[in-house]
Amino acid sequence: MPGIIYGTAWKKADTARLVALAIQQGFRGIDTACQPKHYDEAGVGAGVAACLNAGLARGDLHLQTKFTSVSGQDPRRIPYDPRASLPAQVAQSCAASLRNLQTDYVDCLILHSPLATAEQTLAAWRAFESLVDAGTVRQLGISNCYDLAELRHLCQRARIKPAVVQNRFYAETGYDLAIRAFCAEMHIVYQSFWTLSANPHVLAHATLAALASNHKRTAAQILFRYLTQAGVVPLTGTKSETHMREDLAIFDFQLTEAERRAVDEIFLE
Repeated sequence: MPGIIYGTAWKKADTARLVALAIQQGFRGIDTACQPKHYDEAGVGAGVAACLNAGLARGDLHLQTKFTSVSGQDPRRIPYDPRASLPAQVAQSCAASLRNLQTDYVDCLILHSPLATAEQTLAAWRAFESLVDAGTVRQLGISNCYDLAELRHLCQRARIKPAVVQNRFYAETGYDLAIRAFCAEMHIVYQSFWTLSANPHVLAHATLAALASNHKRTAAQILFRYLTQAGVVPLTGTKSETHMREDLAIFDFQLTEAERRAVDEIFLE
């Protein structure tokens, strides 16, 4: 899994162009969802295909998509039969994703959020596991899971354990400190989204400004680098070519232990 992933939500008609641009700039991880309400998954596939036709191999890319339950879908554009059983919905959604992405497998299938009950979540997960068994999915994950007990329960009951937890990174959940610690213990990759949008106060903090000046970087680069050094894989959904290059350049420098501790303090304020 790459250390930073390009997110494709809310790109609409620009999706294919922006995905191709992101890959051309050097992104090798692409995040999407089978949720027409917020994603143009076929546009993601078109952008990927344009780059593969230019010589990039499918194995060079990490493509991850999501199964979104009926409650998270636009009722006018549900990409599977909402009357079908939950396992059938999962299977139909994954099949639609494979068509949209023009691939015969996805690197990670993510449950967009826990379902209404733990048993429903587990039923969806069992359907996910069957897709791994069939070879169409390589890894599994869950998103928008902010209850540690819920995550523990899934890990205890799952035959194929979550490889990814993808959560909004913001103050309202205490930046998921307990969940991130559990992920580290269980060797689960924690992916952050809404990392910049939810944290203007962090980006404007004097500590980040000083570090940005010292390293000749932007505050966003400092925050992303801080997270990657803490084992987090951030998502970035920028539409700017300049910001794409800056996001990828975070691996060209290191924060010292003292600098990382200084940033730690921001999240404890």
